[in-house]
Amino acid sequence: MSAVYINSASCISVQDTLKENFFRDLNADQSVQILKAIDPNYKEFIPPAMIRRMSKTVKMSSVASHYALQEAGIEQPDAIIVGTGMGCSQDSEKFLKNVIDNNEEFLTPTFFIQSTHNTVAGQIALGLQCHAYNFTYVNTSSSLEFSFLDAKLQINDGEAENILVGAADEQTNRTMELYCLNNTIKKKEDLPADYLHSETDGVIWGEGAAFFVLGKNKAENSYARLRDIQISNRLDLEEAPSFITDFLSKNDLKHEDIDAVILGFSGDATSDVYYTKAMDTFQNSALLYYKHLSGEFNTASGFSTFMACHILKEQQIPEVMMINLEKKTEVKNILLYNHLAGSDHSLMLLERA
Repeated sequence: MSAVYINSASCISVQDTLKENFFRDLNADQSVQILKAIDPNYKEFIPPAMIRRMSKTVKMSSVASHYALQEAGIEQPDAIIVGTGMGCSQDSEKFLKNVIDNNEEFLTPTFFIQSTHNTVAGQIALGLQCHAYNFTYVNTSSSLEFSFLDAKLQINDGEAENILVGAADEQTNRTMELYCLNNTIKKKEDLPADYLHSETDGVIWGEGAAFFVLGKNKAENSYARLRDIQISNRLDLEEAPSFITDFLSKNDLKHEDIDAVILGFSGDATSDVYYTKAMDTFQNSALLYYKHLSGEFNTASGFSTFMACHILKEQQIPEVMMINLEKKTEVKNILLYNHLAGSDHSLMLLERA
């Protein structure tokens, strides 16, 4: 299999990740239930008449994809692949509200058309006038990983050379209310959240969009080489160590070859035990976490992949992400492990380009 490189990375998140040297200003707010993404000035990228009709997911993705393509120096990608868990849920809510308010009669199709999950990939293609392969993955917390896997297979098979891959999810008022009611989101009395030693269930919810250009050829400013991805829908707690060990063995690596492990600790006591179990198998690696910076959401792994790319490129690890005191003089291999509420476990292996 030929190598696949991440040649650009862009992210809109709860942190100000669009600006340069954002590493210095990473800030964790653990005392609120819901974290909002920092919006760029959308008027600089999208005509005002179009902004009004776009959901936040589409707006975030349009800008993040613009930056990713610009950094990679690509005008027309050979494919556009997007992962999302909830899609354009703001428009979904508007459509369903219209259905109720109008007794299922005299409905305009606009909100329904804009609410479909593939709206993001479609809008990016329309903006670029790109008629290439266009696909959307909706696999809860492994949507980005499936998108990366698709892109990797296409590049390895010689079907494409440069592919725009991204993931995005937004918040909506009604969905957040429901998440509070079913205790997906932490209760106010359980705040501030303790991400690493939580004794309560529930998470702090976030949102964001992350986009990357995957390429066949290594560029001058490539971030990383995408070595491998593995996904498992269900995993028993006892199987977590072997899930990781088998994945590393498949790539001719041992635990000590991994310089940094980025774990998806979310503050949910019930499901975070998987990360604790995995953490015990890495004695000599720098152990990192990130959801205190991004919040939990279906495609939060886009934020961790973005952070991993910058760690590999800049060869420094932000202290705010560190679980242990292990400091590496060189970071060559990073392993990312993520799941959502104990389902859809994914491993991604990145190597310094």
